[in-house]
Amino acid sequence: MKVTVERAQLLKSLGHVHRVVERRNTIPILGNVLVRAENARLSLKATDLDLEVTETLAAETGTAGSTTVPAHMFYDIVRKLPDGAQIVLEADGDRSVMAIRAGRSRFTLQTLPESDFPDLTAGDMTHSFSLTAADVKRLIDRTQFAISTEETRYYLNGIYLHTAGSAKAATLRGVATDGHRLAQVDLALPSGATGMPGVIVPRKTVGEVLRLIEDSEAEVKIELSQGKIRFTLGNVVLTSKLIDGTFPDYGRVIPQNNEKELIVDKKDFEAAVDRVSTISSERGRAVKLALSAGKLVLSVTNPDSGSATEELEVEYASDALDIGFNSRYLLDIAAQIEGEVAVLRLADPGSPTLVQDKDNKGALYVLMPMRV
Repeated sequence: MKVTVERAQLLKSLGHVHRVVERRNTIPILGNVLVRAENARLSLKATDLDLEVTETLAAETGTAGSTTVPAHMFYDIVRKLPDGAQIVLEADGDRSVMAIRAGRSRFTLQTLPESDFPDLTAGDMTHSFSLTAADVKRLIDRTQFAISTEETRYYLNGIYLHTAGSAKAATLRGVATDGHRLAQVDLALPSGATGMPGVIVPRKTVGEVLRLIEDSEAEVKIELSQGKIRFTLGNVVLTSKLIDGTFPDYGRVIPQNNEKELIVDKKDFEAAVDRVSTISSERGRAVKLALSAGKLVLSVTNPDSGSATEELEVEYASDALDIGFNSRYLLDIAAQIEGEVAVLRLADPGSPTLVQDKDNKGALYVLMPMRV
């Protein structure tokens, strides 16, 4: 194999691909990236057996061929080479090394044969549809924070992607929850998604998809089946296994009859919660919301360090109510509100609260209260 490629292109592609590779691997081949040169193209592929990323870029291919080299070391070498360098990659099948040349620099890396490299992309996809990168980013951004990190409840370790709504107003919905809070975002159902199975896309996968989005105008092609999902963005193809589990019936925790309505300026509310929570302990993190007509008093009491209160003018006309929340969770949800005004619908100190953007009805958030 002999191929010449421009440094900036190679660095960008390796940047996308090498992130999938875990730093510690019990299987040596999983620490490598597959490098294949043919037809004036260079393709790079990496996998951790659950997730696979392939990227193709233009190159001058002298001799077609393929090999695998240590991913992180390859990336570091290319990163440290000078800007504008032309990089020559050369591998000889008989000797287990790949040479990297650029200007006066020369490196050789140990290789492993391509035949040992696992392939994740086998199998047919049953459904295929496209979304704009902006929509994919919004769906992931607005739900990702609520994904559970508890490994025992593995079925909550991702975003539940499925179709919802009525035949007239069908939507593609993403839901994530960790049992304390829930995020739900709806997009108009794209053609091709009708009848798709509900799938749980793993946390690492959605994080990588988000990192691959550089142009919000671009189109993302999504293909899926019961066991796998594939995202195609330009020259990058990301294929992932799905979480094999049943997502809980989340509809049961979304409150329907929360009559008490609190309307707040999102920025003022976020800043006030952030200020008073400075006093809260790492363990407790509780902030108390005392509601009365037209007024909200936020307070935090920490027996070890002191107390804080702040008063806000709000729109609230229901009975007085005291309710407590985890300040970190409250800030996470406030950060998702896109408009200037947030609406909180409350019932009582022990029931979940519904949070929405006043202007944008496509997303909703549920937060469980804390005892204060």
